[in-house]
Amino acid sequence: MSDRAQPSAQPSAQRPSRPSAPSPGRSAAKPRPPRRSPSPPWDVHRLPSAEGKTFLVTGGNAGIGYFVAEQLAGTGATVVLGSRSSSKAAAAEACIRARVPGARVRHVPLDLADLPSLEAVAGALALGHLDAVVHNAGVALDDPPRRVTEDGHELMFGTNHLGHVALTRWLAPLLAAAPAARVVTVGSFAAKTERLDLADLESAGDDYRPKRTYGRSKLAQMYFGLTLDRRLRAAGSPVRSLVAHPGGALDSLTPSRPPVHVRTSGERLRGLPAGLLVQGKDAGAWPVVRAVLDPSATGGSLWGPRVFGLRGEPRREPVWDHLKDTAVAERLWDVSCALIGAEPGPGFG
Repeated sequence: MSDRAQPSAQPSAQRPSRPSAPSPGRSAAKPRPPRRSPSPPWDVHRLPSAEGKTFLVTGGNAGIGYFVAEQLAGTGATVVLGSRSSSKAAAAEACIRARVPGARVRHVPLDLADLPSLEAVAGALALGHLDAVVHNAGVALDDPPRRVTEDGHELMFGTNHLGHVALTRWLAPLLAAAPAARVVTVGSFAAKTERLDLADLESAGDDYRPKRTYGRSKLAQMYFGLTLDRRLRAAGSPVRSLVAHPGGALDSLTPSRPPVHVRTSGERLRGLPAGLLVQGKDAGAWPVVRAVLDPSATGGSLWGPRVFGLRGEPRREPVWDHLKDTAVAERLWDVSCALIGAEPGPGFG
């Protein structure tokens, strides 16, 4: 047969096609809804814009808090550093501005160990609303003796946990005024192996071990963050509460940010072997920043590093089993509210 087309004797008439009728007993196929395009993977180096939003980072003048503030400033948001030291806060502000051109950053006085002073923080912010607060600041003691705050609370429990509970109470109206505010509580991987002693929350017994007390104070914070979300949802509040932890974060693996943090070449070399298991504080900030910014992050979720919870890209991880103990969580809530002089209602929102 020839490859060339053969001419027809006369053109055939074009007949209009008829729509085919559905077969008896079968309904016509329904049109499929358009597929939703999947969310792009989270990129810690290409964060979504937060232009027009305002975030408060407690302890944003140093450590992981500094890197949380620096990364959030890069999104176009206004970042407020909460700090006891105005000089350290000013140094952190200057450092952020040097790295983030046009950064909107300022600070407010904040001493979480002084509970009566926290009521004034909301006024000092001078805001109509607050889009997120990052509960990051904390105290870690390595050695005895046991120390207490001005209010008589064990220093780490009083600062790390009670201070943030009280701060949340006073910030509640500003958070509720935002369209979809978030409370992000920064826990610790050290809390994974700890359990609360409800009969001795402030470590007043004879067997005072600072590292254990620190881990328990961070565990109390994480309980608070998860319980707060349950109570906010029960009250119909749009505010979300999430928990994040930095994994293993070492100064020796953290890039320099003079004068906030200076790493010597010797420290960097000594820290290299540890980099197989843990990371720097800049990377430790990633789960916290994702909990603040990711639109898919839901209230009551836990965020941490991908690799064994110690290092790597931020991801949502299962809530630890002991954090699901609602009896412990509710008892801690009631005791904490009593210690700060608040009513243990459905939530602060």
